[in-house]
Amino acid sequence: MPPASNITRPITDRAKQSLFDILTPQLDDSIVYDCFAGTGSMGLECLSRGALHALFFESDREALCGLRSNIRTLNVADRSGVIGGDLFRWFDDPGHRGQATLVFLDPPYRFLHERSDDLKTLASNLAARHLADHATVIFRHDAEDSLELSPLKPVDRRKYGGMSIEMLRLS
Repeated sequence: MPPASNITRPITDRAKQSLFDILTPQLDDSIVYDCFAGTGSMGLECLSRGALHALFFESDREALCGLRSNIRTLNVADRSGVIGGDLFRWFDDPGHRGQATLVFLDPPYRFLHERSDDLKTLASNLAARHLADHATVIFRHDAEDSLELSPLKPVDRRKYGGMSIEMLRLS
């Protein structure tokens, strides 16, 4: 259940279904990072479809409460981790490493304007220390905006109303 505030932007059912129609073949035994997770709908959906583990990143306290409640309710705590706080700082730490096969990058839309340099650094850190071979990064943003997240390159882009979903891979 989403928090009462407008801190999260739930994805439409149509867009989510379309996205998971594409992603489902990649989900078996995958390691998922759900960045800017909100209440965790994307990572939790992956776990329900065969992902091995999901690591959720969220800084908003209300959303974190909802996320932790959803993890308990779905009984997936043994296959989940939650990182509260500033994910930019966490990814900047060279001691943090991983082998994610699927990453959801769903920042608040204002970040493309206010913190675009931070998003570019995040993409670089993901590429350098956190992506498995052939990993896919799902980047959700306002359809009117674009942001190059080098060294990640778009392999697919879908538009759903005012929202775009790009699938990125290492070049």
